[in-house]
Amino acid sequence: MQRTLVLLKPDCVQRRLMGEVISRFEAKGLHVVGMKMLRVTPELSRQHYAEHVEKPFYSGLEEFITAAPVVALAIDGLDVIQVVRDMLGATNGLKAAAGTIRGDFSSSRQMNLVHASDSEESAQRELKLYFRDEELCDYESVMTAFMRAEDE
Repeated sequence: MQRTLVLLKPDCVQRRLMGEVISRFEAKGLHVVGMKMLRVTPELSRQHYAEHVEKPFYSGLEEFITAAPVVALAIDGLDVIQVVRDMLGATNGLKAAAGTIRGDFSSSRQMNLVHASDSEESAQRELKLYFRDEELCDYESVMTAFMRAEDE
């Protein structure tokens, strides 16, 4: 099992697509173990996007991510990091395949609805930015037996 961070970005919140996106993760059999709505501050943005702070596009990114609330999700599942990224589709919504979240709902590179951690290291770092340990609720779903074989 892995755990990843997913952020429903300001455009997802403003367009009222939160439930649609979360329902896709749940339908896939992934476990939401943490969820909260918050405002990303400029400080949190700089921590989250530390590798981009010195790049020319960063100021626009910070302006966007702090413009409205986001919903932070901690999600568990088998190979969840890659599964979620595959479900999101290409970063640019215009290039994302139909059937993916971005392919179905986005037509922008920046306003692409959702952020997801890209590696186990990123997931661990990003989860700590958005959740305290006591805010995460581990549980075993009764549906797990009907979602995958015992040896998976």
